[in-house]
Amino acid sequence: MDRLKTVAAINDLSGSSRCSLTVAMPVIAAMGMQCCVLPTAILSNHTGYDNYFFEDYTDNMQKFADNWQKQKLHFDCIYSGFLGSDKQIEIVERFISDFRSDDTKIVIDPVMGDNGRIYTTYTEKMCSKMKQLASHADVITPNITEACTLADMDYPGEFIDEVFADTLAEKISSMGARAVIITGIKNGDSISNYVYSGGRGQMYTSLITPKYYTGTGDLFSSVLCGLVTKDRDVFEAVEFTTRYVHKVTEYSLAMNMHENEGVCFEKFMRELTEV
Repeated sequence: MDRLKTVAAINDLSGSSRCSLTVAMPVIAAMGMQCCVLPTAILSNHTGYDNYFFEDYTDNMQKFADNWQKQKLHFDCIYSGFLGSDKQIEIVERFISDFRSDDTKIVIDPVMGDNGRIYTTYTEKMCSKMKQLASHADVITPNITEACTLADMDYPGEFIDEVFADTLAEKISSMGARAVIITGIKNGDSISNYVYSGGRGQMYTSLITPKYYTGTGDLFSSVLCGLVTKDRDVFEAVEFTTRYVHKVTEYSLAMNMHENEGVCFEKFMRELTEV
């Protein structure tokens, strides 16, 4: 019998609303793996709401990691999401150094900005440190804004063609990332994800929905993380994940879900148990 694989997911935890760890945990579990969580912050609900409770967990993150080292935990994948300070990025980089083994996959979702703007909480020092963290990635999933920041290229808008996507991905890959997936490429009524790995690129496209749901990127990265950890080909993994996220988003739209509630992936969990 195969050993149960384990993913260390490093991200914030919102008590309600589907995003970050509340997406990663059920998705990774449904795919037949254990999800060990290292929270970067604790929130009552995500910051898209008018009111929320927030507690920074930075000072406890290394204590978590130190205890896991004492337990001699082994991780088949280390998966990081939003990191709120340069200190947190440094902790994650040290975590990778301490826990990475020959068979450990590193999946990094560099949550830095969107629509041509870096988040106001993100400093120039953090951007520099994220470039350093990206060099450790087996798979990295930036959107266009984040990819341009990592590659030191001007942001051209939410549509890029395959030539520009290839140039972006190649520059990020040259930093050390083995596979680069540029997400959220918009063109009229379609949205695409561009995969670059081993010198080859491929675009995967689906129809776009009129609502933008919080946590959709977390769902994409979490499903992709599960497939990569299960040693699926990265091109096939992105093709499946693109279709899956579109299906879930369309259902959420039909259910008239509010954007802040995230997407109703629960209805489609069975599909994840079969991949």
